[in-house]
Amino acid sequence: MKQKDQFDNLEKHTQWGIDVLEKFIKFVKERTEIELSYAKQLRNLSKKYQPKKNSKEEEEYRYTSARAFLATLNEMNDYAGQHEVISENMTSLITGELTRYVQELKQERKSHFHDGRKAQQHIETCWKQLEASKRRFERDCKEADRAQQYFEKMDADINVTKADVEKARQQAQLRHQMAEDSKAEYSSTLQKFNSEQHDHYYTHIPHIFQKIQEMEERRIVRIGESMKTFAEVDRQVIPIIGKCLDEITKAAESIDHKNDSQLVIEAFKSGFEPPGDVDFEDFTQPMKRTVSESSLSNSRADGKSEPKFGGKSKGKLWPFIKKNKGAGPEDFSNLPPEQRRKKLQQKVDELNRDIQKEMDQRDALTKMKDVYIKNPQMGDAASVDHRLAELGQNIEKLRLEVQKFEGWLAEVEGRLSMRSEARRQSGLYEAQNPSAVNSCAQDRESPDGSYTEEQSQETEMKVPATDFDDEFDDEEPLPTIGTCKALYTFEGQNEGTISVAEGEMLYVIEEDKGDGWTRIRRNEDEEGYVPTSYVEVYLDKNAKDVYKSLEKI
Repeated sequence: MKQKDQFDNLEKHTQWGIDVLEKFIKFVKERTEIELSYAKQLRNLSKKYQPKKNSKEEEEYRYTSARAFLATLNEMNDYAGQHEVISENMTSLITGELTRYVQELKQERKSHFHDGRKAQQHIETCWKQLEASKRRFERDCKEADRAQQYFEKMDADINVTKADVEKARQQAQLRHQMAEDSKAEYSSTLQKFNSEQHDHYYTHIPHIFQKIQEMEERRIVRIGESMKTFAEVDRQVIPIIGKCLDEITKAAESIDHKNDSQLVIEAFKSGFEPPGDVDFEDFTQPMKRTVSESSLSNSRADGKSEPKFGGKSKGKLWPFIKKNKGAGPEDFSNLPPEQRRKKLQQKVDELNRDIQKEMDQRDALTKMKDVYIKNPQMGDAASVDHRLAELGQNIEKLRLEVQKFEGWLAEVEGRLSMRSEARRQSGLYEAQNPSAVNSCAQDRESPDGSYTEEQSQETEMKVPATDFDDEFDDEEPLPTIGTCKALYTFEGQNEGTISVAEGEMLYVIEEDKGDGWTRIRRNEDEEGYVPTSYVEVYLDKNAKDVYKSLEKI
């Protein structure tokens, strides 16, 4: 019975060992699922922040910081791949192998405990046979004793016949013989049981226990090796993960803030000249009239007075003030000079690349045609003529486009060089005649706002004009289309804008085109742009008459 208890204990323990293996397998399996999920999330994250093809984001990657971020995204993609490797290796080296081993272990365990139960049943059977033989021997001995006592009683009784005595004697002898036979059988059974019991406890059961012990030790060793493999799978990818992290660090160290700043400067450099210094106007010194009332009225009747030196000319409104929505003109004339030059240069480069592609295709088809001519069996040489003609036409069209854009580019580059020369000459003039420049603003107006005769002489001292300025000076003044009232004071400090005071009435010469600016005019030589939200516009066909009536009040 004690032995049976030991088998039960061993059976429970070995089952617990198998449960531990299966629990470890489940643990590793869930780890592989986590690794796969993590790798998938990393890949999706990297893909999410990758630049879209043919989008504005691609242009941003000319900056070193953006390129470093792109390198980080790529390395994170490789980093995710290493977690996929971890999952694959753990699945093949641990989960798969241990699952097969557990099946084999269950079969081996089942076989060992089957042998143990079989040996236990055999010894129990031998014990039952011994017990039966012993009881039979005991019964026969008792029967022999009773037969012997009956014979002796019959033999001592004088009243019993001789035949009955003889019968009792024979019966006693028979019982004694049966007892002897039972004794011999019991002795033989006992010897056999003792031998079986010795073999059971010293051979069969120890052998079975030894096999169970070896099985259990193999299980323990196997789970230990699997745990080592669990760590090794991680350790094998550490160098590659470290390399990914090193590449991310390298990308971060490659960021050049100076280079990025210079790219921003080059990208947004306009090429415009900075505005000149504002002249000082001294209103403290009284000035005498030098012009008669008749000449003043004549001057006003003419409607044209000489522009003030250094003031804002109606023809010098910078193009960048007007921001047209939608597609710009083909020659990029809506852009500042430097930006226009860059756009034109990019367009020329793009067209040249297209020409090169078309020429490469033409060369390839020409070679193919030569092969067909030499080897007619390979194809018809005439079949490529149509395509060659198309390529020739495309190349010619592209070349005409290149000539057109190169002409615009040369025009812009010429203007930029002329503007640079004009700035240089202007600087030389101001350095040589500082007194003339400083005195212009002080002596040009009388107290009531009329011009003196000296004004015409001072305004003749102008900075040498450029083609760029002439382009705007030659424009005809725009007609008025209405009036407007300034709702707020606006300080027009940028070139092309005009300052207005709250409540001031002015002419409207150009409506808001959707860019938030309205073009207005104060008098014949003062006009510019103001924010549309700063004025209340009255569009009227008789706007000029209304404005004149306001001036008389």
